[in-house]
Amino acid sequence: MLRKEQKTEIIDANRTHENDTGSPEVQVAILTRRIQDLTAHLQKNPQDKHSARGLYRMIGKRRSLLDYLQRKDVERYRALIAKLGIRK
Repeated sequence: MLRKEQKTEIIDANRTHENDTGSPEVQVAILTRRIQDLTAHLQKNPQDKHSARGLYRMIGKRRSLLDYLQRKDVERYRALIAKLGIRK
């Protein structure tokens, strides 16, 4: 679970304008952080199937947002995946 301070830092680092909290870049960055935290949890608790399902749903949501961003603006998409390091 992200704390408010952590979420604010992620939003500040990835926003596109002053009042931005819901752009695809911000949403993907928040999902990426949650996915990383949940992945670490599942490495310690491999039998936690309910959390694994939540992880798969988050990965799917992030994939959908990235697909949308790629369709709308390829340069923003490339900059985001380079910044977050989520692609090879």
